[in-house]
Amino acid sequence: MDLSCFKAYDLRGRVPDQLNPKLAELIGRAYVDVTGAKRVIVGYDIRLSSPDIADALSSGLMAAGADVFDIGLCGTEQVYFATSHFKMDGGIMVTASHNPKDHNGMKMVGPDSRPISSDNGLNDIRDRVLEPFQNAPTQGHYEPLETTTAYIDHLLGYIDAASLTPMTIVVNAGNGGAGLVIDELELHLPFDFVKVHHEADGHFPNGVPNPILEQNRQATADAVIEYGAAMGIAWDGDYDRCFFFDENGRFIEGYYIVGLLADQFLRKTGGGKVIHDPRLTWNTMDLVEQAGGEAIESKTGHAFIKQRMRDEDAVYGGEMSAHHYFRDFAYCDSGMIPWLLIAERLCQSGQTLSSLIDARIEAYPASGEINRTIDDPARVIGAIEKSYGKGAKSVSHVDGVSIEFDEWRFNLRMSNTEPVVRLNVESRANIPLMKEKTQELLAEMERLNSEG
Repeated sequence: MDLSCFKAYDLRGRVPDQLNPKLAELIGRAYVDVTGAKRVIVGYDIRLSSPDIADALSSGLMAAGADVFDIGLCGTEQVYFATSHFKMDGGIMVTASHNPKDHNGMKMVGPDSRPISSDNGLNDIRDRVLEPFQNAPTQGHYEPLETTTAYIDHLLGYIDAASLTPMTIVVNAGNGGAGLVIDELELHLPFDFVKVHHEADGHFPNGVPNPILEQNRQATADAVIEYGAAMGIAWDGDYDRCFFFDENGRFIEGYYIVGLLADQFLRKTGGGKVIHDPRLTWNTMDLVEQAGGEAIESKTGHAFIKQRMRDEDAVYGGEMSAHHYFRDFAYCDSGMIPWLLIAERLCQSGQTLSSLIDARIEAYPASGEINRTIDDPARVIGAIEKSYGKGAKSVSHVDGVSIEFDEWRFNLRMSNTEPVVRLNVESRANIPLMKEKTQELLAEMERLNSEG
């Protein structure tokens, strides 16, 4: 049996050869055997294969003795929400997020929506799939569960609705599922939504819903300019990530959104801890300190960030990859809470999004993440650390290597899944220096790679 759909953090594979209803049923059985769950949330995204895979998954869960609570078509964060809010034993979201349309997958959580990944159960579930099964003496039952009302109420609890004022916002669901939630939120908000690629369509007529790809950004940027919107927002397929455009249609790097959200959240809480990834850090650390909070660095990746947030009881966590985590959201990531907070900030401050962001780009200009295919990533990273580490102010190995000088710093790390090295460079209010050091490092990486 092909079990290549099991990855480090979740399941993803091509349908039907790497993931299909037969395998989904076995995964459901294995999930119950490994976790002991008795009550499990199941939801699914808009992909054409998702309903059949979710049905088969539910059959496997029930055959193993678990009760299934079906929340239907939804986003990943609604599975997180429902699992914690209704105090279930676990939850499974059928989704392949921003993968191609002929793919599907699953994201799994346990009690309190704690992530299940390869180091805490996912590999055990994979191995159990290969073993024979017997039906449980008592089969589980199936029950549809309406969660939208509680979920929308929870989202609205993050903002002061009375402080909101009318403004135009472009929203691009990318033919993903986010449009369904926007329609519900619209009933409670004074905003005029310009809806782009709004209808859920598993054929993905406008391409895979992944705003990280530059070719997928133009429709949002154009609509912002055409309608004179205050900002634009675009989501990926299961809308656990959201991406921002300012009033000029400019795409905003996720790094600066982390700082803005940290600042906005700490203003509300009056302090607290904020978790951030190590790729780009100075802007976030500065804003958190100014707002009376404490910035804590964590290894990149949702399982690491969520665990560190629990350990530190952090109020917010952010990654430059557009994942934003909230303590009151079971320490999970949401693609809806961030834009509500930023809309609130625009209303309360009277400032434009560009003015909020420009000041931070000026203070801490950054290269953005640059990927290079390298034959031997570990050797290249080691050589650069040896070369640059000598005169550095500090060298850190929280994730890859971060090397810091007085006026600039960089992070170099390997991809978990491909022979790619990821570079991020930033400086203190010195764009020429940031660009110079970025080109210098890229040239050095290329030279080392060619030496083989």
